[in-house]
Amino acid sequence: MSFALSAGISGLQAHQKMLDLAGNNLANVNTTAFKAKTINFSELLNQTIKKGSQPTATVGGTNPQQIGSGVEVAGTAPNMSQGNIVNTGNPLDLAIEGQGYFVVSDGSQDLYTRDGSLSVDANGYLVDPKTGYLVQRIGSIGESDGFQTAGDTNIKVPYDVAIAAKATSEITAAGNLSADEVLATPATNILSSSVVYTTNSGTTAVPTTELDQLDQFSGTFGAATTITASGFDPSGNALVDAAGLTVTGTTTLQDVLDHLNNVLTSTEQVASLVGGRIRITDVSSGYSLSDLALTWADNGSATLTMPPYFEVSTVGGDAVKHINSTIYDSQGGKHVLSAAFTKTNTANQWDMVLTSVTGDVSNVTFDNRRIRGIEFAASDGSYSGVNATIGDTAQFVVTFARDASNPQTVAVNMGTVSQLDGLTQFAGNSTAVARGQDGYETGRLATVSVDKEGTLIGSFSNGINKGIATIQIALFQNPAALESIGGNYYSSSANSGEPIATQALTGGVGSIHGGALEKSNAEVATEFVNMIQAQNGFQASARTIRVANDLLQELNNIIR
Repeated sequence: MSFALSAGISGLQAHQKMLDLAGNNLANVNTTAFKAKTINFSELLNQTIKKGSQPTATVGGTNPQQIGSGVEVAGTAPNMSQGNIVNTGNPLDLAIEGQGYFVVSDGSQDLYTRDGSLSVDANGYLVDPKTGYLVQRIGSIGESDGFQTAGDTNIKVPYDVAIAAKATSEITAAGNLSADEVLATPATNILSSSVVYTTNSGTTAVPTTELDQLDQFSGTFGAATTITASGFDPSGNALVDAAGLTVTGTTTLQDVLDHLNNVLTSTEQVASLVGGRIRITDVSSGYSLSDLALTWADNGSATLTMPPYFEVSTVGGDAVKHINSTIYDSQGGKHVLSAAFTKTNTANQWDMVLTSVTGDVSNVTFDNRRIRGIEFAASDGSYSGVNATIGDTAQFVVTFARDASNPQTVAVNMGTVSQLDGLTQFAGNSTAVARGQDGYETGRLATVSVDKEGTLIGSFSNGINKGIATIQIALFQNPAALESIGGNYYSSSANSGEPIATQALTGGVGSIHGGALEKSNAEVATEFVNMIQAQNGFQASARTIRVANDLLQELNNIIR
């Protein structure tokens, strides 16, 4: 009779725990990333009344006779299956689809969670806002840009950090340069000074304006002041201006033009003043290598602003294709670089000349404003590179006034040699354009998102996207053995194995969904069934105790 009572009691206790477990699962049906648990029962030790015997020659064997003493809870097992992933619209809500756990630190130890409802605290760190625990990172992404500190695995979201401007170092040109398209009338090369000369009264200068009356003049003439011209004629021959023009207080712009015309007499070029700009016009139309620079020298304090360079207002040639690209200087200043492809007198060969650059330009030199000898294969029109015999390199060099000591080199990527992935030369229209460049202005972090690999991507106000940090994911050999410590956190146990630090989509870890959360995997219908089963088991165990009690009372009545 004692077995019945003890078995009934154990049944009450076991099914009470089963009910407790079902109640806890139901209570957490809306808890983010909650993992429901199931309960396992096992039979308690049996009392052997009679041992079994083996068969003999005359009789068969007998089974042992045993009476059980009840039931116990053998263990609970978490259901580690994936919960449904739902979108929230919050970019810092994260869900792991597949294996793995987010890693957070409470300052003394790492804890693990599937709950990815994160935010940024007042110090700019990515945290679990429920506890303030710091989300951990892995790898070196963000360190080179100063977003993260090497050796510190906490994730800093740099809303308070500006990214420095990046000077353009390369522009990409692509498209077609026509093999057969030509201008009806060959273009005549025209150079115009990048400086527009004006008078002290604010009007545009005319040829009769004296140099010391120009807005661009200051100081006092010394004993010897000269303006010297240098450059190239249309055929590429160097200009010779050994003596230069001697300047006095009565020298006019017309005197400068007359001097230039004397220098240019044998070069088939003509100097004039148009709209305050000194203009150099080729006498003949067609392909031209002409260029000009003016130098001012004075032993007193007199200074007249010379043009940093002469813009090519009209590019000479039988076929010309203009392109424009926005570029950035070292401080993020924006400039429009204008260039033109012009067909040379050699078959399947073009030049690319820098025609103008907006903004405060300090210098554009002869040797670095024209890319000569851009060649294409006659067989298929593919890009063949820059002619090594001419010795040019595919780049421009521009010096901006705000960083005059550091000329800025801008390479031109025209594609892969012998391929059709950049510039080409086919029949038809010229379609060449500047497709992109690698510079940008300074910017501040505007928004943050997370990609499938768990990398925080920062979108900055200058349109640049940069990796800020990579979220650390922990992988366990036996995740079912993790110990739940409340707050949606787990700690490792002796049977879970040590955490393996990695990132999403690596080594068996699942992918990360930004703007989403993992829901609880507890199912209401299943838990209701479990409660009914717990109730039935509890009632049956209670009935066992009642019947045993009735029998004991009958026994007492017999004794009386």
